[in-house]
Amino acid sequence: MSEEIVFIVAAAIALTGALGVVLSRNPVHAALFLVQTLVGVAVHFVLADAHFLAAVQVIVYAGAIVILFLFVIMLLGVDRAESLGVEPIAGQRPVAVIIGAGLVAALLTAGLVAT
Repeated sequence: MSEEIVFIVAAAIALTGALGVVLSRNPVHAALFLVQTLVGVAVHFVLADAHFLAAVQVIVYAGAIVILFLFVIMLLGVDRAESLGVEPIAGQRPVAVIIGAGLVAALLTAGLVAT
């Protein structure tokens, strides 16, 4: 029972971190949310008795790779996502919603057929 609770809490931590990466407008905050996501994944590795993979996840990815991301962010001097000067393509959001809904429908269909 306690492993299930730890699994659910780690999944919630990883999912909120992933949402923070995608939705954050500040790139430094996005990198810190990425650390949160990677730590949540490392907890899942520990629950699966893959302790070496958990250590590699924290040391290599949450440590070295995120530090490299932060170095590039600081080197470029990007404060906000708006300062990148990227203009969205016309009609990009509706197309993304349609594709996302199609993917969710495909996953639900595959899950229902498999059971």
